[in-house]
Amino acid sequence: MKFKFRPANERGIAEHGWLHARFTFSFADYYDPDHCGFHSLMVMNNDIIEPGGGFPMHPHRDAEIFTYVISGKLEHKDSMGNGSVIQPGDLQYMSAGNGVRHSEFNPSDEEPTELYQIWMKPNQSGGQPKYAEKKLGHDNLKNESKLLFSKDGKDDSIRIRQNAEIYMGHLDEGKSLEVYTNSSLPHLWIQNISGEFCFGEHNLNKADGLGVIDYNKELIIYAMEDSRFFVFRLLE
Repeated sequence: MKFKFRPANERGIAEHGWLHARFTFSFADYYDPDHCGFHSLMVMNNDIIEPGGGFPMHPHRDAEIFTYVISGKLEHKDSMGNGSVIQPGDLQYMSAGNGVRHSEFNPSDEEPTELYQIWMKPNQSGGQPKYAEKKLGHDNLKNESKLLFSKDGKDDSIRIRQNAEIYMGHLDEGKSLEVYTNSSLPHLWIQNISGEFCFGEHNLNKADGLGVIDYNKELIIYAMEDSRFFVFRLLE
């Protein structure tokens, strides 16, 4: 079992006036040979979009794209005909397949939007683009983790084009959660969204990430303060 720690203060930085971006992995003009994704995870971007700012229509292909809104709102439109405003605590999934175009804007005149955008390699190329939303809100998880996305759609999760599982977790201060092993999905990435917790001997503050290669011993997430986090279980 090997660990790969990615502290928030060492992430890549991009400042564009309307956009303040932090890159866990190499992205766009930021390149770090030691952090070029983690197995099928390609992108882990933490963005703050100023009021009225956003990304005009642009294309994607062969990428599984997940967007989680931490605060503010995100207005989405795409070439499949979808249009939606993603609320705080909710997640959006778009499988680009053989090609899709979309735009993303902060619709507010006053409030910034903070989000995570995560890209994963699909386990197949092409296919029809897909779109779905997972409406969680900030109050629907309490001292638990919930499976949101999976290859087979089990436990009311959304089916994705990758042999992976994505969980969101929440813990109050002083609470803990055991992360079980799974030999069919042997690698983990844990991303701290907010708060502070430890995972085994590793302490994670807000926006820190931790990769675990060949996770074969069950460890505990213990919250030193109210915390939210993602757990990615990966094969490839």
